[in-house]
Amino acid sequence: MRLRYELPAAAAAALTEALDGHEASGSHVRYAVPADLTADGAFGDGWTVATDALVAVQAPGARGWRTLPLRQVGRFRADNMVGSGRLVAEPASNGTGGAAHEQILAHYSMSHAPRYATLARGLNLLLDGKRPTVDETPDEGVCPTCGRRREPGTRVCRACTNRAAMMRRLWALARGHLRWVVAAVALFAAFTLLSLLPPQLTRVLIDNHLVPRRPHLQPILLLVGALAVTYGLTALTDALRGRAMAQLSNALARDLRSMVYTNVQKLSLGYLGTRDAGDILNRVSKDTRNIQQFINFWLTDSVAQGLFLVGVAVILFLREWRLAVLVLAPLPVVVLLAGGVWGHVRFLFRRQERLFDKVDTLLQDILSGIRVVKAFGRERAEVGRFRARSGELREVMRANERTWANLVPLWSFVMRAGEFLVFAVGGYLVLGDRMKLGELVQFVQYAMLLYGPLVWIAGLPRRFAESMTAAERVFEVIDEQPSVADAARPRRLPIAGHVRFEEVVFGYQSHDPVLHEVSLEVAPGEMIGIVGHSGSGKSTLINLLMRLYDPDEGRIIVDGVDLRAIELRDLHRQLGVVLQETFLFAGSIAENIAYAQPGATPRQLIAAAKVAGAHDFICAFPDGYDTRVGERGQRLSGGERQRVAIARAVLHDPRILILDEATASVDTETEEVIQAGLFQLMKGRTTFAIAHRLSTLRHADRLLVLDKGRIAEVGSHAELMAAGGIYHGLVQSQRRMNRHHAL
Repeated sequence: MRLRYELPAAAAAALTEALDGHEASGSHVRYAVPADLTADGAFGDGWTVATDALVAVQAPGARGWRTLPLRQVGRFRADNMVGSGRLVAEPASNGTGGAAHEQILAHYSMSHAPRYATLARGLNLLLDGKRPTVDETPDEGVCPTCGRRREPGTRVCRACTNRAAMMRRLWALARGHLRWVVAAVALFAAFTLLSLLPPQLTRVLIDNHLVPRRPHLQPILLLVGALAVTYGLTALTDALRGRAMAQLSNALARDLRSMVYTNVQKLSLGYLGTRDAGDILNRVSKDTRNIQQFINFWLTDSVAQGLFLVGVAVILFLREWRLAVLVLAPLPVVVLLAGGVWGHVRFLFRRQERLFDKVDTLLQDILSGIRVVKAFGRERAEVGRFRARSGELREVMRANERTWANLVPLWSFVMRAGEFLVFAVGGYLVLGDRMKLGELVQFVQYAMLLYGPLVWIAGLPRRFAESMTAAERVFEVIDEQPSVADAARPRRLPIAGHVRFEEVVFGYQSHDPVLHEVSLEVAPGEMIGIVGHSGSGKSTLINLLMRLYDPDEGRIIVDGVDLRAIELRDLHRQLGVVLQETFLFAGSIAENIAYAQPGATPRQLIAAAKVAGAHDFICAFPDGYDTRVGERGQRLSGGERQRVAIARAVLHDPRILILDEATASVDTETEEVIQAGLFQLMKGRTTFAIAHRLSTLRHADRLLVLDKGRIAEVGSHAELMAAGGIYHGLVQSQRRMNRHHAL
């Protein structure tokens, strides 16, 4: 995110003049961002600049700068409203001579809202005596190389895409299957040579035997037989070539699918959370299939047709260069037409792929929530929504097909124009006895063979654009680096469970923190209950502990080691998690429990299920532990899914246990059974538990109360009830609710 814009010369000169006469102005400009709105909401060119000691603002249309020393300000905040925002300075309460009321310093459009949120946060850190770091990452949606706006839904810049480099990457993959590449090239060469023979045999047949009317049948039969053998060998070579390329293309597609899927597994939630499921799915399957088809059909044919084109052209020029020039005369026109539509074609295919992603995402979303759809009787509405999205895709695909329906016949006609000239000029030469009939027939045959590659090449831009779009999307995922990754030399650490949060700040968007300066120390084996209103940051706290994300500021220490220094696989091997959203994989109950420990014995699976209170209901199924749970576990009730998920965590035997609403989906009787098992599991393990029913946290060693991302209260149940604060209010509210339900 760009936070240091280059000021226009006049504004920079006026700023220098304003700062020169200002005491303690601070020499280092930390932030310089546009203030592009007036107080009346009109667009203009203004600026907000911050140094270590003051804020300077030039309103749109103004020449001078307004300065405000930081020592006169209590806090800064960025207020986002409808369509605009403003930077506000709250008054200081330390008697430093500042204003007694809030001051509106700058107005901005929502495109700059993230920058002003970051600016306000950085200024507040300066007020607290800290030094903010300015992360100058590129603007989202803007190419860092050329500065152009990228197309929505992609990090690839169309203007900067190097298609030659893309082909080199595909070739690098192909080198891993070199024997099939060599076989395909050899078969291409053989196919080309065999395809060039029939016109030669035809010329000899006409000029040496048919036109002179020589009554010798044997040479005629030999020539006809040679033609038949040549065509047969050509067909055989073509079939072998197709098999070799099918082997090569399928191997490459498998490699690409594996590379994409492997990297998807490595990518952080911060990236995956911004991508639609249909987008990721299409890159793994549909895009790799498009590349496979391009390699199998179009790339192979491009090599064959290219060799064929060169061979025919050489023969034509050797036989009669003047006629050869007439044959090739339309080629520059075809090249110009292809080059003219190339950019438009790529744009259409990119747009088509984005709409395919949206359609697939919508379909997956509807099918995943089909119970909700039917429960609310929204079938017709969802059909209408899907029809509307499919209609958008139809219009784009129709535009694509219309483009080619118009261009391909035009190309074919232009290229065939050379054939008319050959017949006219060649016929004239035959009538004047300057060319034999067989030579003309041979020339026309070669010309017609030449037009085949040219017509094929005319359609290549479409397939090439489609495949390059797919390759861009595939390599974009392959090249994406996870934001949460192992250190250069990660440590393997037997975890005892001593956890310490040190001034942790985090936001899913860095300019909008969810957690603010959270500090907490947890002893090994201690149980910490985490409570607070919705949106207070409870799940975010445990997401950081699981290292699904890294803190923006501060650090998390486990047994004296920074969490970022521990090998991710080793860390997750020692964490046990029961998340708020229970997820089961399509498979059997036994397979879902054993997911935490694939080599577990049946005895271990049963023991874990008993601890989770799941053994009895599993045995009640006809297939017991082999019962299929269906997609996302939909064949089980919510409580049954939750107990299977708890059994999975029990089997994992973690050193740190994380329970996010672990008993939210079970009734009171089942909850008591599960709680008894969980208490046994928690012995000797550091436990972080989030619970909606606060009564389940009574036995926690300490309760952590979060409020708007900050730690508001810490203590035991008795201590917090006696304090009469936020926790006391939550408990009383829940008691009133329970009494209401009891009535």
